[in-house]
Amino acid sequence: MEKIRFHLSKMKPLDAVIIVCLFIASFIPHIVYGVHLSTIDEGAKTIATVKIAGEEVYSVELSEETPHELMTFYPSDDQYNIVEVEGTRIRNKEDNSPDQLGVRKGWISRPGETVVVLPHKLIIEIQSKSPGEEPDDQEEIIIPL
Repeated sequence: MEKIRFHLSKMKPLDAVIIVCLFIASFIPHIVYGVHLSTIDEGAKTIATVKIAGEEVYSVELSEETPHELMTFYPSDDQYNIVEVEGTRIRNKEDNSPDQLGVRKGWISRPGETVVVLPHKLIIEIQSKSPGEEPDDQEEIIIPL
C-alpha cells in the first residue's frame, strides 16, 4: 500500500489531464471510421481488389449474386495465397507466410477494411463506388501554373 502512495505522490495534476486526453484521443479513429461508413450511399457498389506489390491483379464486385470463388496467387516462386470470395465477403483463406496474420484476419465485407500479407506484398482492400463515380485508373491532368 505504501508503494502505491509513493507512485501517486510523484504524479502531477497535469499528468492526469494528459492521460485522460490520450485515452479520449484513442477513440478518434473509431469515430472517423463510423462517420465514413455513414456517408456511403445506399446504391454504392462494394468492390474488393487484390493487389500484389501495388499492382491490381484481381477485382470483384461484392454482392449477394457474387458466386463462390477460390483463386490462387503466386507473388513469387516460393509464395502462394489462396483468396476466397463468397457473396458479400472476401478473405485470405490460406498462405505460406510465417506469421499467418492475413489468414487470421478472416472475412472482410465493409468498405475500408483490408487484409495485408506483408511478406507476400499482398493487399485485399474493400472500397465503395457510387454509381456516377469515375474509376480510379483514369490519369489526372496536371496543369502547371
